[in-house]
Amino acid sequence: MGKRDDLIAKYAADIQDKLGQAADMDLLTKVTIGCGPAIYNPDAETVAASDEAEIERIRSGYLMKKLGLPDSPALIEGINAVIDAYGRSNRSKYRAVVYYLLCRHFGREAAYG
Repeated sequence: MGKRDDLIAKYAADIQDKLGQAADMDLLTKVTIGCGPAIYNPDAETVAASDEAEIERIRSGYLMKKLGLPDSPALIEGINAVIDAYGRSNRSKYRAVVYYLLCRHFGREAAYG
């Protein structure tokens, strides 16, 4: 297995351990690939949920640009719901997992068609 495969397995285990659900491995793989080289950088691999600029980047760059969602207060509500489910006190919120959960939350799996 390559490094990316190891990371995908780590993210799937995180979804199982922290959320108690089995990951859709096909979607998780596509979301992880979509994150690009960020998954290999320890700082960029995780999401700083308490950083407003980070939340704004997720809203505009991922939800609006990648998933094609229109701007609305529901986007921030969705981000907060995902972060709450993942665990606000959890310091290692992996970007690929957060994006995967957001994709499922908003029902936009087709964006990775």
